[in-house]
Amino acid sequence: MTRGAATVVVGGGVIGASVAWHLASRGSNVVVIDRADGPGRGSTGAATGGFRAQFGSAINVRLSLIAREELLRFHDEVGGDPGYLQAGYLWIAESEEDASRLRDARAVQRAAGLHEAVEASADDARRLQPAIDPERIVAAAFCPTDGFIEPRAILDGYVSAARRMGAEFRWSEEAVGFDLDADRIVAVRTRRGSIPCGDVVNAAGAWAASVAALARVVLPVAPVRRQMAATVPTRAVPPGAPMTLFCDGLHFRERDGRVIVSSPEQALPLDPFDTAVEPEWIASIEAAKDARLPGLRGIPIDPAACWAGLYEMSPDKHAILGTAGSPRNLWLVNGSSGHGVMHSPALGRLAAELILDGGARSLDVRPLAADRFVSGRANPSPEVL
Repeated sequence: MTRGAATVVVGGGVIGASVAWHLASRGSNVVVIDRADGPGRGSTGAATGGFRAQFGSAINVRLSLIAREELLRFHDEVGGDPGYLQAGYLWIAESEEDASRLRDARAVQRAAGLHEAVEASADDARRLQPAIDPERIVAAAFCPTDGFIEPRAILDGYVSAARRMGAEFRWSEEAVGFDLDADRIVAVRTRRGSIPCGDVVNAAGAWAASVAALARVVLPVAPVRRQMAATVPTRAVPPGAPMTLFCDGLHFRERDGRVIVSSPEQALPLDPFDTAVEPEWIASIEAAKDARLPGLRGIPIDPAACWAGLYEMSPDKHAILGTAGSPRNLWLVNGSSGHGVMHSPALGRLAAELILDGGARSLDVRPLAADRFVSGRANPSPEVL
């Protein structure tokens, strides 16, 4: 195996761990550092575990298709069970405008290689998800290969497998500076010392902008809190029922014997890294649940089971993948905007190809380049998908 100077991955969440495994499995010397005291303490541990290829942009569809390939091989290649359950994603349109958006997205999906996503009738939707009100449905979309994954199992699988390949994970070790020689980072400084490096990967999730700033790189990634509500234990939604989403963002699924419900309409805290759950939001999401989901009406939200985590948002809600430009050995795997866990298998593979092969072989990643925001090439951000 070719070891050489270490690639230092800053961030030990599921994306950083995927990058580490994909590099280490190809013979690279990898050191992962993370400010947390152990795995799963950041956004990965708070993720809900959805997986979908039903997106409205071709690049996100293609990322999901690569990730799906990796998930199906996960047990044999990485080890462990990623928990990939093909329960489907069911999108509900309650207006003709939203129905048109679902149809437009499905055309994008088919052109990008996702052929099993189909239009569903109101009867189909009610059969797939009995908790909804069929009278409100104008149109629906369903993809049977979407579904659920286990974020912590994927993280643990990558960490364990990368370690078997010789990668080192250092917890409670935060990057505090970079040593540069001309246009390259030659060492990553932490409070414990200095780590010589050949390349550096920024996989710091919601904290990525502060890591990039250590190299005087302005990275347009910001944390956004997402709160999740969970009901008391109930059998109102079967475990095999699909993730169900309305086009305004209200969505729900069964998880661990409860139903979890959320919506993107959430107040932003004063501290962008605050992950407290607001009682007022719990009350509002309970009211939305009772008003729109007759099968869940009257099933209380359990405040003690609610939680929040951080999305790492980019301006166009798409990942940033590739070189920072300068320093030329700083690589960015950031800004997945709520899709980090589901796309982590693909992003890890692509990052390894960029670093080791001089370019991504599995996918044209130019739509994810960091300079797209200053060159007018930002990806369109569909309102719904």
